[in-house]
Amino acid sequence: METNAKSIEQHLRLVKEGARHFENAYQAVARMILSEHAAIEKVLVNGKSTYDFKIFRTASKHVIGMYDEVNSFVSFVKDAAEGGSSREMAYVLVGEPGNGKTFFVDYLCALYREFIARPENNRYTYNFKNLDQLGNYGRIKCIQSQTFEDPTILAMNLLQSKEKNKETLAELGGFSDKQIDKLYQSYRPLGACSDYILNDIRNYCQADLKKMLDFIEVVPVPLSESMGTLTGKYSAKDKITSSAVDLIGEESIQRLLHISDANNPYRFDLRRGALARVAGGGIHFSDEIFKNKKDLVQVYLGVIQNRNIEIDGFRWPIDTLIIATSNNSEFNRFLAEKEEAPIVDRCRICYVAHNTDYRLQEQLTSYSIGSESKTTLTKEHLHQDPNLNYAASVAVVLTRFPKSEKLTSIEMMKLAAGEVAGEKSIKTLAEVIDMLNHEPDITKRFGQKGLGQRNLGRAVQLLMETSETNEGQCMFAYDIFKSLGRVVLDYVPEANDRAKYLDDLKIAKGLYRERIMTEMFNAYMDEPHAIRKDVMNYVNMIIGIDAENLGADKMWKYKNPQTGELKALKIDERYIQSVEDRLGLKTHEQRESFRTSIRKIYGQKMSTDREYDFMDNLELVKAVTDVRLKSDIAGAGSLIGALANRTNEENQKLYERIVDAMLNKLGYCLTCAQKTVEYFCTKSDEN
Repeated sequence: METNAKSIEQHLRLVKEGARHFENAYQAVARMILSEHAAIEKVLVNGKSTYDFKIFRTASKHVIGMYDEVNSFVSFVKDAAEGGSSREMAYVLVGEPGNGKTFFVDYLCALYREFIARPENNRYTYNFKNLDQLGNYGRIKCIQSQTFEDPTILAMNLLQSKEKNKETLAELGGFSDKQIDKLYQSYRPLGACSDYILNDIRNYCQADLKKMLDFIEVVPVPLSESMGTLTGKYSAKDKITSSAVDLIGEESIQRLLHISDANNPYRFDLRRGALARVAGGGIHFSDEIFKNKKDLVQVYLGVIQNRNIEIDGFRWPIDTLIIATSNNSEFNRFLAEKEEAPIVDRCRICYVAHNTDYRLQEQLTSYSIGSESKTTLTKEHLHQDPNLNYAASVAVVLTRFPKSEKLTSIEMMKLAAGEVAGEKSIKTLAEVIDMLNHEPDITKRFGQKGLGQRNLGRAVQLLMETSETNEGQCMFAYDIFKSLGRVVLDYVPEANDRAKYLDDLKIAKGLYRERIMTEMFNAYMDEPHAIRKDVMNYVNMIIGIDAENLGADKMWKYKNPQTGELKALKIDERYIQSVEDRLGLKTHEQRESFRTSIRKIYGQKMSTDREYDFMDNLELVKAVTDVRLKSDIAGAGSLIGALANRTNEENQKLYERIVDAMLNKLGYCLTCAQKTVEYFCTKSDEN
């Protein structure tokens, strides 16, 4: 039974029945991404509709954002799978360090290994066995296809006549003429050593097919990440240690001791190189491809263009998806050398931008901070300020926006996250991006420059090593700005970039200040979502103010779309006016225009997101916070005064109540609660 399972006849019948697949690397990757089980959703990114492939969002540490890049890659693979020009190209991700290029490729390789590991997707190759009977191979009894060729390819080359091979496919696998023609669309010759060995077997068996099949057994392609089979990585090395041998292999002295015929191409050990190990429908990842010396790049040119490994005139066809990465500076240096144009011509270049959505950045920041519980140097629990992630995310995202006359960096940040930015619409952002993306200098395009994920990681490291963090046993949010400032000074070489990033950090501090105002109001009200309720009260009041069923007592009954329950709300015109005064709306026309825009947003958002709460509208949140602080405790100034001057008993009680609310309801520890109150009591960073 075991012998039968390993026979080429059994394999071909399973291919015909659909239990096994005969497909190239592109078709396998495309099937993995586009299979009916994988969810594909339409999403709006920076004002443009695009697709989100959920397969890239499945693992606990998955790809975040990169919508355009993922769409570009899927389109490339799909085109290659359908026989387009992409099958003769490599896919190269170019961008600044620390923006997720390598992570994306590693994640894709992990997905592919997982996909191929399923029994229905296993890839197969073949062994030539009983070679000691031939007499030319010394003590070598079994030889595996060096490039993990598919048994179906072997079946197409068993006999020297194409017509006889077609008859063999019909006889062994039961394929119809139409099915055979379809198989032959993916025909390729055998590699040099397989062809040579098969010819030896054919001569020994006098072309008797039944006898020849006794020398062949079908086996699964081994799946090993550490050995680089099916998915392999080649990282650029320095000029002395790197060699073409690392890619394509070399002559093996050990094999020459056994093989009597010096012309036998099996004397070359292809598995010594990285390409042969992924040649059976695998993915080859070339990290920093343009850092390689010229002769290696020339090897890649031949491999990409011809899909062959060539040594001394011998050729081994390969079936591989080649993905590479490069940083901007190396790529630009390579482009400057005009004689290297052919390799770039054979590459599909995808410029990878930094993530510019601060909401998504919060997930990336979580990766940098780490999911495991942190401890101080003295092994005590290290608390994380609830505002740390927001402060870090906003700071790094702001550095990634180029300067524009149409939009401020805060407006860009809010629009890129799909939030409200006053009168500015998402269409304006789309126009700005379109205009910037016509820049010939890649680094001037939208999101192409800024502090990357590695810089953020360094900032978190600097924050954790400070004595303040260790002594207070808390990663205080405001300290991340100092760490990021240090990273900018130490790791950003260009003076203009340094100056811009430091200015962006000042803007981020202003946004952090506004968040703290909201947090302090929530703490004062002893309610985690106090400000959210007040913002929604204002929104509901301006909707109900013109209602027909509004009585003289100004009570308005409405159905809450979020919960579905009937609620009663008293329309407080003084409250509405106070909020609008804080927003700088003085005339009746300005007020009506603002109210109309809020109602319009409410109508649009409620149809898609019933939980929408206007908390992204920072101007409105700030205005409501200021009004509530003023009406409740005679202004934020007096709260600051009361918290700063705790000499009397009443102020001390207020301070203790606010700190208690922060500890028990808002997720603070004593250190970050006290430091946040202290920061609130200063006038610094007010935008």
